Amino acid sequence: MLELDGVGFGYARQDWVFRDVSFRVPPGTATAVLGPNGSGKTTLVRCAAGLLEPAEGTVRRADGAGYVPQAHGSVFGYSALDMVLMGRARQVGIFRTPGATDRAAALEAMEKVGVAGLRNRRFPTLSGGEQQLILITRAIAAGCPVLVLDEPATGLDLKNQVRVLSLLRELMADGMAMLLSTHHPDHAMYLADRAVLLGSGGARTGRAADLLTDTALSALYGVPVRTLAYSDGGRARRTIVVPYGELRNPAP
Repeated sequence: MLELDGVGFGYARQDWVFRDVSFRVPPGTATAVLGPNGSGKTTLVRCAAGLLEPAEGTVRRADGAGYVPQAHGSVFGYSALDMVLMGRARQVGIFRTPGATDRAAALEAMEKVGVAGLRNRRFPTLSGGEQQLILITRAIAAGCPVLVLDEPATGLDLKNQVRVLSLLRELMADGMAMLLSTHHPDHAMYLADRAVLLGSGGARTGRAADLLTDTALSALYGVPVRTLAYSDGGRARRTIVVPYGELRNPAP
C-alpha cells in the first residue's frame, strides 16, 4: 500500500510545485497522475517513490516501492539481464555482488514479463518498447509490493503501448499497488481506479470515473476534450478524442 498525506513540494517555500496532495493506493489498484507539462507529475511520483523528500506532508510505503523512470537509453553497455539485476540492489546490500538467488529472481521476472529472450542483448541496442519493459522488469525483480512509474508509455508506438498497458493490468491483477504519471488520459481511463489532476488550480484527487470527464479534462489541458464510450469484451469502457476541427475553427 502507498499513501500520501498532505504532501507538498517546492524548490522555495514561495514557489510551490504542488501542495496538500493526499491519496491512497491500495493493493491491486492503480492511481494515475495527469496534468499539463510543468504541473509537477514527475516530481510527485518521485516523492511517492522516495527519490525526493517532500517539503511538507508524509509519504508511507509498505515495504518500499519499485520505481520505473522514463526510458532514455543508456550510455553504458549493460546487458538486459544486468539491468534487471540492478533491481536487486536492496536485497544485495552495499559492497556485495548479486548471488544465485538474485539471478534467479531476475530471470523469473524476465520470464513473467516475456523478455527472457533479451537477457544477453545490450540495453542501448533495444527498441524503446523493449527498454521500457526491461525497466519495468527491473522494478518487479526488486520484490516490492508497490510500483511507481513515470510516463511508462512515452515514445512508444501503439503496439508497444499495448504491451506495456497489458503488462501493468496483469501486475494489478496479481495484487500490486500502482502509481503512474501519464500524458495519455485514455491510458488512465483504461488502467486507473483513481486519478490525481495537477493543474493551475491545485491538485484534485478522486475516483477516475468522476474526475476524467469532458469538463475536467478540457479545463486541465485548455483544449476541448470529448470522452467516448465503447465495449471491450462486453465491459463498458471510455476513451477520449480531441475534436481538432474545433481547434482549427474556434468559436468566436
